[in-house]
Amino acid sequence: MSKRNIILITIVLVIIVIIAFVFIYSYKPANNTGGGTTSGINFISNLFPFGKSTTTNTGSETPPVNVSGYVPPATTGTPKQLLAKISSMPIAGYTVFMKERYTAVPAVTLNPSPALSTTTATDNSTTNTPLPNLPLSKGEEQGGGLTPPIPIVPTPPATEFASSLRYVERATGNIYETFADNIDERKFTTTVIPQVYDAYFGGSGQSLSMRYLKEDGRTIETFAGTLPKEVLGQDSSVSNEITGAFLPENITDISISPNTSSMFYLFESGNGTIGVTATLSGNSKNQIFNSPFTEWLSQWPNTRMITLTTKPSYATPGYMYSLDPSLKKVTKILSGINGLTTLTSPSGKLVLYNDNNLALRVYNTDTENSVSIGIKTMPEKCVWGSDSTTLYCAVPKYVDGRNFPDTWYQGEVSFSDDLWKINVENGNATDIADPTAFTEGEEIDGIKLSLDQNGDYLFFVNKKDSYLWELKLK
Repeated sequence: MSKRNIILITIVLVIIVIIAFVFIYSYKPANNTGGGTTSGINFISNLFPFGKSTTTNTGSETPPVNVSGYVPPATTGTPKQLLAKISSMPIAGYTVFMKERYTAVPAVTLNPSPALSTTTATDNSTTNTPLPNLPLSKGEEQGGGLTPPIPIVPTPPATEFASSLRYVERATGNIYETFADNIDERKFTTTVIPQVYDAYFGGSGQSLSMRYLKEDGRTIETFAGTLPKEVLGQDSSVSNEITGAFLPENITDISISPNTSSMFYLFESGNGTIGVTATLSGNSKNQIFNSPFTEWLSQWPNTRMITLTTKPSYATPGYMYSLDPSLKKVTKILSGINGLTTLTSPSGKLVLYNDNNLALRVYNTDTENSVSIGIKTMPEKCVWGSDSTTLYCAVPKYVDGRNFPDTWYQGEVSFSDDLWKINVENGNATDIADPTAFTEGEEIDGIKLSLDQNGDYLFFVNKKDSYLWELKLK
């Protein structure tokens, strides 16, 4: 081969190598996004696609499979709990009153104040942003110097009044309290009075009387006491003590005045019964009633009337009287009704009563007529609304037995109640709640019914176990 041909071949090979290197370094692979296969990132890998990934990119990730067994809760709402148990123990009595508390205020996040100066640290120098020209006060314009700053008076936190309850633990006599809309049971006193049978509150929950048997098992002892005043914002779960004195022995019945400032009690003396009005502490006593009969039940529906009804029995005619506390005048209202029990309206004009068949009726003291309500229960299982036209009653689903109310008082018969609302003007009666629907089948035999001041809640005690309950009405 001639020298000239060798030179030409060498030049061609050099040119081919140069072209190949230029192609290799200038080649850019296609951008695989949104579909296709994942390729190599250089020319060699595209020329020799051995071992390349063939995973398909779908543009979104598939969530991992949940193997924990957790099932998210359903998003559908659950029924609002209208009926709730308040006390965690059997109680001897309770009261409802309005109590002041701090209003819950949602937290507010404050925006930071704008900076008055800025500092730049890049060159270890500070650049001050000039303050805006603020207007001078009148004193400064006249050369009198700076005006003293106006003192800032803190705004007190907002408060509100809400329905509150206090109740007495039957076993120890300790007092507990809670709000109706936020059940948070707290012990308020630690004074121990064992085995309290009845408790009556007055003075917006600030005073009470407790009845219990002495150690001899026959003598009824009654203690009237005053509770320490509560300070707003102070922790109430402290060792408070009840101060008071003992009332006469063998007090058989107590009722509290409508304004909760006084009480009327009956006690046996000699061969009869004496009725006395007194302050809740037991002072300022005034005898207004006496009778040769000893079996009486009292109620104080308004300032002008105290009612007295003979204790009921299915085989004995019952009688009801009204007593004017000021005039000490006694007037007969009902008579000759076997098994009679009564409940007088706040106005004093309507009397709810029944007989030994539990047939509930309303007697009008003005017209002296009575009408049937059409349901079977007892007045001690009802409460009047403040308008004297509305009744709330615990009504047995069925009535099984006889010789009422004796068998019910003695515990031989127990009821399973629904809660009813009754309008005595138009006769409308509505079943507003079946407690077993809220309590997983727990039956309630309701007694000691009461309403809060605004009519938002109905409270009652279950006779089966003496626990306190509430039903939200609004």
